[in-house]
Amino acid sequence: MPPSRLDHWLGAAAARAERRPRLSLILFCLLFFLPGFFAIPPTDRDESRFAQATRQMVESGDYIHIRVGAEERNKKPVGIHWAQAAAVHLAEATGLGTRREIWPYRLPSLLGALLAVLATFEFGRLLVGRRAALLAAAMLAGSMVLMVEAHIAKTDAALLAAITAAMGLFARAYLRPEAFTARHAAAFWVILGLGVLLKGPIAPLVALLAGLTLALMDRPRGARGWFVAPWLPALRLGWGLPLMLLIVLPWMVAIGLATEGRFFAEAIGGDMLGKVGQGDEKHWGPPGYYLATFGIAAFPAAFLVLFALRQSWRERAEPVLRFLLAWIVPTWLVFEAVATKLPHYTLPTYPALMLLGARWAMDPLRLEPGRFLRVLARVMLGGVAIGLVVLGFAAPWFVARDWTAGTLLAIPAAGALVWLSFRALRAAAWARAAVLALLCAAPLYAAITQLTFPRIEALWIGPRLAAELERAAPGLDPARFGILGHAEPSTLFAIGGALRLLGTGEEAAAFLAGGEGRVVAVGNRHEADFRRAAAARGLALLPLGQVSGFNVSRGRHVTLSLFRSDRP
Repeated sequence: MPPSRLDHWLGAAAARAERRPRLSLILFCLLFFLPGFFAIPPTDRDESRFAQATRQMVESGDYIHIRVGAEERNKKPVGIHWAQAAAVHLAEATGLGTRREIWPYRLPSLLGALLAVLATFEFGRLLVGRRAALLAAAMLAGSMVLMVEAHIAKTDAALLAAITAAMGLFARAYLRPEAFTARHAAAFWVILGLGVLLKGPIAPLVALLAGLTLALMDRPRGARGWFVAPWLPALRLGWGLPLMLLIVLPWMVAIGLATEGRFFAEAIGGDMLGKVGQGDEKHWGPPGYYLATFGIAAFPAAFLVLFALRQSWRERAEPVLRFLLAWIVPTWLVFEAVATKLPHYTLPTYPALMLLGARWAMDPLRLEPGRFLRVLARVMLGGVAIGLVVLGFAAPWFVARDWTAGTLLAIPAAGALVWLSFRALRAAAWARAAVLALLCAAPLYAAITQLTFPRIEALWIGPRLAAELERAAPGLDPARFGILGHAEPSTLFAIGGALRLLGTGEEAAAFLAGGEGRVVAVGNRHEADFRRAAAARGLALLPLGQVSGFNVSRGRHVTLSLFRSDRP
């Protein structure tokens, strides 16, 4: 397509998007979020933990306790489980899905990602104008980290929606305190309360850090005593904070009584503080980790954000930029200081980062990037695009010595992304480069999430084990099935929370001998110990089948052998 024709097509598409921005953003989001949404099986470990805990709520009718199997899961509040349970009930009431499928549990994440994108546009109009807000929302929708979170049944996409809406209201209070009504204030505190129910203190922490930063930045030089920022009374702290607590406290009191305080001891002392001081579950990273990986997490439009940072800092006295920087900087520094590092932890700052980048790109008086940043932009774009193609071929070959034909689609998509965006970058057409990169990223993502990842059978041990168990012992009660050597949550979700997780070969032999019709699955690393223990008990083992695969959580291959005893 000649450049002039391409420019004409992009201009016409942009004009249509500006006429119907919300509809355009919804369709744009679905372009990124739907491929793979139904096809990818339950993933380990967090997604399957959340989904299994919700499933046990639905099946037991107990919407206070959070359990995975027989164990209490005292880590995160209950909000996401209630949202997932509502989605499961809706899917079953309409006949579209069942609690055994993973996709209903993912609906709150999909909806949260979509609402975060729309909220970025709605509140961004006040901050950076309509066109820049539309570009920022599209950049957020296409960012790799949000695309991934929209596919996973856990808290972070829904949390992002709450934080974006709350900070958008905060921006109104900061920029126009005289127009910030009691209704606005009530919405702000209610949304923060919902954020607490989703993931504890993160949502209020982002707002608090931004507020403290703004108060310090706005304080007049030489001022003595307390400085009351004009936006603080607008937030109605006197009744707003009790309103937030009113939303949060009923469940917290209920779970505190139900667990005799164990929830708070484990959630705060074990989970939250454990992540601050040391890398939880080996997810450690040094300070600077998020900056170093930003080009991947915010791919493909991360370069606009990097281009915008120098000018944004120079013009930080401007109220809009001051607010966005106060939203970003302290929260980012907190997560850089925390020992546990995961790519999605800084996601609450992404709406503000995208608004900074889009505002810069739409500014005719912008400060142009230097040569180093231009080269860095090409390296980030090209490196990540090619890396995704390599991953699409390398992952199935590494785990199963195979490859999937669907990955071939990633090659032209990555090539088009690199060629078109590089031409726009060379012409200093920054916004056009971002839009072209986003449009080409959609089929690139789809090639991985829809055509490659779900088809790597070796990764999906839980569903295949459930199918093999059904073939070998049709209708077996999960309570009569035990597993040794593969204690992954996806197996509980595939088979049932009542199955027994066994720790040693002796435990597996004792379980098999403990009742008629029982079946055990034993990993290859434990099979010799299990056979010795079974022989010592006089058990005659009847092999029923095998399932082999790759345990991503452990990073190793595993073979699970199914056994039943010939002796009752």
